[in-house]
Amino acid sequence: MLPKMSVSRRCTAILANVQNYRMLMSDELSEELVTLAHDLREVRICHLNSTAFGGGVAELLSRYLPMLQALGIHADWRLIHGQTEFFTVTKAFHNALQGGHYALGDKEQGLYLDVNEGSAKALGNDYDVYIVHDPQPAALRHFAGTRDAKWIWRCHIDSSSPDEQVSGFLRPYLEEYDAVVFTMPEFLLPGLRTHRAAFIAPAIDPLATKNMALSQDLCRRAVADSGVDPSKPLLVQVSRFDPWKDPLGVIQAYRLVKKEIPDVQLALIGAMAGDDPEGWELLDRVEEEAAGDPNMFVFTNLAGVGSMEVNVFQRGCDVVIQKSLREGFGLVVSEAFWKEKPVVAGHAGGIPMQCPEGFEANLVHTVEACAERIVHLLARPGERGAFGRAGREHVRKNFLLPRLVRDELRLIKQLVC
Repeated sequence: MLPKMSVSRRCTAILANVQNYRMLMSDELSEELVTLAHDLREVRICHLNSTAFGGGVAELLSRYLPMLQALGIHADWRLIHGQTEFFTVTKAFHNALQGGHYALGDKEQGLYLDVNEGSAKALGNDYDVYIVHDPQPAALRHFAGTRDAKWIWRCHIDSSSPDEQVSGFLRPYLEEYDAVVFTMPEFLLPGLRTHRAAFIAPAIDPLATKNMALSQDLCRRAVADSGVDPSKPLLVQVSRFDPWKDPLGVIQAYRLVKKEIPDVQLALIGAMAGDDPEGWELLDRVEEEAAGDPNMFVFTNLAGVGSMEVNVFQRGCDVVIQKSLREGFGLVVSEAFWKEKPVVAGHAGGIPMQCPEGFEANLVHTVEACAERIVHLLARPGERGAFGRAGREHVRKNFLLPRLVRDELRLIKQLVC
């Protein structure tokens, strides 16, 4: 069997916080969740992806699965097998689906299909619904053969303008699914003939360690312990070290801001994912850029920076940056808004849907525009506060975990009932 991630201990915490969740959602949403859970109580669900840490999918599933189980739904999370060579290919798939070019050869196709076939054989036949995340395990449905189950492919990236060679290779495998899910209609893979398409935005867990309430004094002390000066302006970007997140562009924007505000500081915080070998190369380049600048900091999970530290830095900074060039959603944007922090972000993918009305000027296309908005916000604490409060309310209404659970359970019910 494929490895299963253990989330059962987290269920106890989720159950203990049910009342706190109810305080954050409407009575209608709460009642619908209870009804859906009752209707699906006999349905066995399996989520499949390629890594247990370091990426947005893993972060989502680590909070999503306990909530399903706490609602009384049988749900597991399993990981496919794969070596470094496989993940090098699938990272290229990821980039190609977002618009990059990839010369996909017979060797790469064979490696991809061999890993998916082997994982399908190890999957077992214990579930009624399989939800497969992103391109790494997308061919599982094909190799799983005939089963009395429903299959959903969940795409978390912007595949609106993909490389035709890679999308043409993947498209026949995706068309075997009973349903496909994208963040928004614009992301639907061109030319995909599907039985059912749903559009469901991701969400954050407001009660997770990364998002729980912390005092400002605690955040300032913790930031200071890391070597950052809490008396100086601090900019933070939290993301994987991925070219699409443009950390090198963030550094360029920071240097432009320094010309106006010399004592400004920048912290780049990222988790290294097991299915992203490209990230190590970019991390090296970022660390080279940071070398010799006492106001620039690079932190990763390799040095013990986890969810609590991310929370501390997001709450302790003055402006959050998410300068993505392409973006499926960008959970860190909602995380920052939940903490009432202003965000300067790339006008890309699912980021604009997270921006509260009236603050769209902070969605940028260039390094220069990013720097200009940062300087503007740093000079206007009142506007920063209004922006952050509007962002939190927008996230509360649209991008919290109970809404995501509701939307996906609705889709599952449509397929199995």
